[in-house]
Amino acid sequence: QVQLVESGGGLVQAGDSLRLSCAISGRTFSSYYMGWFRQAPGKEREFVAAIRWSGGSTSYGDSVKGRFTISRDNAKNTVYLQMNSLKPEDTAVYYCAARYIATVTWAYWGQGTQVTVSS
Repeated sequence: QVQLVESGGGLVQAGDSLRLSCAISGRTFSSYYMGWFRQAPGKEREFVAAIRWSGGSTSYGDSVKGRFTISRDNAKNTVYLQMNSLKPEDTAVYYCAARYIATVTWAYWGQGTQVTVSS
């Protein structure tokens, strides 16, 4: 059974940094993209970042470019989201997800972790 388990969320102040982790179990994702999404109350889910597991190519949403970095650790089967210079508008539930490289559907999702940034 595939499981994506996020951790690392919390309450921080504006300007602080936080690192989220997504631990993957149940299969290997060498032919997948791993992504981070977020959803704030009353808003639609927003793409944050993605990384191709094999090769490591990355992409970012416009609102986080230059501040967030996605990475993966093959040995630990874990994906990370390093978030720097956090802003109150970054407050949301952050979700880890996976999709096969040949599809557009994010088929696997974690349960989410709350990030709250105070001003």
